[in-house]
Amino acid sequence: MLPPELGADMRRREFITLFGGVAAIWPLTALAQAMPVIWYFNSGKSSAQTNHLAAFRQGLKEAGFAEGENVVIQFRWGENQFDLLPALASEVVANQPAIIVSNTLAALQAKTATTTIPIVFTTGSDPVRDGLVTSLNRPDGNVTGVVFISGTLGAKRLELLRQFVPTATTIAMLVYPNSSETEAERRDVQAAAQAMGLTVAFLDIGSVSDIEAVFATLTSRSTRALLVGTGPFLFNNRELIVALAARHAIPAMYSQRESSEAGGLMSYGASLSDAHRQAGIYVGRILKGQKPADLPVMQSTKFEFVINLKTAKALNLEVPPKLLALTDEVIE
Repeated sequence: MLPPELGADMRRREFITLFGGVAAIWPLTALAQAMPVIWYFNSGKSSAQTNHLAAFRQGLKEAGFAEGENVVIQFRWGENQFDLLPALASEVVANQPAIIVSNTLAALQAKTATTTIPIVFTTGSDPVRDGLVTSLNRPDGNVTGVVFISGTLGAKRLELLRQFVPTATTIAMLVYPNSSETEAERRDVQAAAQAMGLTVAFLDIGSVSDIEAVFATLTSRSTRALLVGTGPFLFNNRELIVALAARHAIPAMYSQRESSEAGGLMSYGASLSDAHRQAGIYVGRILKGQKPADLPVMQSTKFEFVINLKTAKALNLEVPPKLLALTDEVIE
């Protein structure tokens, strides 16, 4: 048995050691708790968003925030199961983040779930028409974001595709139906086709299983040109669509450069990476105290026309010199 004075001395040392350990841990825990938490809520898949996340983090960095240093980022992905988005939005809001960052479909659900937590969106659609904001210049409420203008460029993409395949009188178009963005694009393309004297065969795709079936239809019709519509579903399944277009030797036009990078023949649209970088900057400004209502919706001004020459050669297509002169980038 230890003498009383020795036992008391050991207890004092144990207490000091324990207190020192707690003191060392406490500042780190308190710091983590003090960091603002961003929830990145997206209707798609994480595997399809790698470049966008990198651009978003770059925008945050430009605004003075780095993940793990002075801000925390949590993720919730819809995995293209759009019917789950309302429940996921409620879950995200229940965590009371400092800011929610979302694409179009997720942002609409997030807005329904909260009128107080700031929401920063990225969209290729019209946020006023979709009900995300009341005005581009004065968003009002708790929502603002970045428009990268995708759906409204369908007519331009049709024109570029026709120049590439001038002998095609009928062009097929893949559409994810029943969203305001994709239905508006369908109408624009139909009007442009009539003005050009073309026929567009619209093919609706509502699930991944539809994609294989649609390409079988395209082959049976000897389709000579394909326009791939906009929207998160088709974007998140771009690698499958690009692979099937190559397998069936169908020249195709896409709405984002990511599809050309995956092997698609050509693409025309605003830079999604630049839009996500701008969204990161806006998040930083809100974290510093600005209100979403005081931040006008930004419109991306960086557009990219990309042609994949390797794919063109595989399809035995020659790129018209006029189109080649218009390209922003050629992939070889």
